[in-house]
Amino acid sequence: MEHTQVIIRPVVSEKSYVLSAADRYTFRVHPDAHKTHIRQAVEALFDVHVVEVRTLSVKSKPKRRGTTRGRTRVWKKAIVQVRPGESIPIFQGLAALES
Repeated sequence: MEHTQVIIRPVVSEKSYVLSAADRYTFRVHPDAHKTHIRQAVEALFDVHVVEVRTLSVKSKPKRRGTTRGRTRVWKKAIVQVRPGESIPIFQGLAALES
């Protein structure tokens, strides 16, 4: 699996923004990727050293619009902690938006 296939996109939310201040970054990852794949992909794509990787599967939620019922997709999320002093540039633009 290629590194660009492992990391799908960053997760931008209030919780992930708070975690980025503590050198923890949240990504949506491929469902079949394991922690070693994620570690190697982040280190190769962003040129940082990964300290820890935590993964979790986000369960689907029931949704309804009028009488039509459905569910959201199941997806996998990874929270990656990098060495102190290092950062991932994707999340640096968020601080500029808040100012």
